[in-house]
Order: sequence, then C-alpha cells, then structure tokens
Amino acid sequence: MHRGTVDGLHRWPVKSLRGERLSAALLDHRGLAGDRAYALIDERPAHAGKRLTVRQSPPMLAWEAAYPATCDGSPEPPGPPVLYSPGGVPWAWDDPGLPAELAESYGVPLSLRAGDGQQDRGPTVLVTFAASLHRLEEELGAKVELERFRPNVHLATGAPAFAEESFTDGTVITVGEAVLEVTGDHAGPCIRCAVPSWDPYGRERWPELQKHLIAAHENKFGVIMRVTRPGTVRTGDPVEVRH
Repeated sequence: MHRGTVDGLHRWPVKSLRGERLSAALLDHRGLAGDRAYALIDERPAHAGKRLTVRQSPPMLAWEAAYPATCDGSPEPPGPPVLYSPGGVPWAWDDPGLPAELAESYGVPLSLRAGDGQQDRGPTVLVTFAASLHRLEEELGAKVELERFRPNVHLATGAPAFAEESFTDGTVITVGEAVLEVTGDHAGPCIRCAVPSWDPYGRERWPELQKHLIAAHENKFGVIMRVTRPGTVRTGDPVEVRH
C-alpha cells in the first residue's frame, strides 16, 4: 500500500484539443465529468466520419477548450465548452461559424459532435504518477511536460517510479471521495500512441520520447482505471494505492 496526495487534475473537453487544469473534478460513470465529451469529426470522404485527432492533424493542439466557470464552483460542466483559437479568440461551441473556422485552421473539412464517453477506452480515467514523470525526465535528460500524456488525475505517492506498469485487475486507488479500480476491458497500464511525442501546442515533434518509452517501458505511461465509487476529487486530497 502507498499513500500520497492529488498533485493535479486535468480535463480535456474536446478530444485532441488542449484542455484545462482543475481544482476539483467529479469522477463518476462517465470517467471525469466533461472529459472528452465533445469531438471534431473528419468529413473527408475517405475517412467516413471518424473522429479527428492529433494523429491526423497536429495543429489541433494549437486550439484550447475550457468550460465556463460555475457560480457555485461545482465540478459538473454547466454546458458546452468555449474554444480558443491560437490567437486567443473565443468561440462558443454552438457558434455556426466555428466548423468553418476550425476547418480552415486544420485544412480538413469537419463537423462537431457532442456526447459523453468519447475517450479511446470508453468512460475511464487516466492516472499518472509524479515519480514516473520525474524518472522519465532523468532517463531522457530533459524536461517532459505532463500535458503530453493528457492525464485526468496526477498523483504524488510513495510508490516507486513506473510501479503502474505492473498494475493488474484488482488494483484500487482511493482518491478523495472516489474509488478507482483496474477492472474490465480496456483498463490497465496505458499503451501510448504517437501523440505524446508532440509538444503540448503541436509545434514540434520529439520522436525520441516514444522510442525511449518503447525500449525502456514497453511503451507504457500511466494507467487506465474505472470509477467504482463516484465522488468529487480536489487537488491536495489524500490518496491510497493498493495493488
């Protein structure tokens, strides 16, 4: 068993766009409330309406998405997000001019889709660990931005670096009011795609990062978990890891 605290909370309202840091988050049957609840759909004929991601269009990372603040501080999103262009211009999700603006920015015809559960592995939570990030930086001899990995919950615990590589069914993390567990399909250590090799703004690629993860860590970083007891989590909340 290892104990620690919540070091950071992150939400990504629109899949593959930059997201927002949170002081409190609601974890429930959706994963993290409002996470990847919106997506951009590729309307090129050969792509058959698939979700557009950084893998097809790295410039997506130049745009940011965030929900409007709630008056009572509730972690439940109050409605659709606001998108911010690379120049900082705000666009409401329901602005009729937004699809054309995004299409021009990315060079891809697209449409917008709203709907919970658009994570790659269903309604799950991606957990990362400060010890693993620090060790990765030591191994590479360079700063590695956490945002490259697009986590939801970032933890500082007494667990050794990359302990999550061995997390299997039955691993349980109590975090604030919520309980997370490695259980069911698509849960367990997170096998990374090429997205972390792009800097958080999509400007420059660092292929050595993924090459190192593949060679040294079987291309794993972080762990995919499901919420088995819903609750609100805040930065600084106590954490207990059992595996």
